[in-house]
Amino acid sequence: MDKKFIFKMIQNCFKQYYAKSENLPLSKDDYEELYERIVLIKEQQPEAELHEIINDSVYEFITG
Repeated sequence: MDKKFIFKMIQNCFKQYYAKSENLPLSKDDYEELYERIVLIKEQQPEAELHEIINDSVYEFITG
């Protein structure tokens, strides 16, 4: 999967939660962790929509 595309989707998803903040609460390591989690889930569930996987992963990341 295209890493830049997934990073952009992660950023857009975070903007839903942090609309007023220009700086998103993510480090490079956080992006990598989310990316790896998303790729793993997509491999395990190939029928799942990428958009849904990203939304679920970001929500889980935020809520801990």
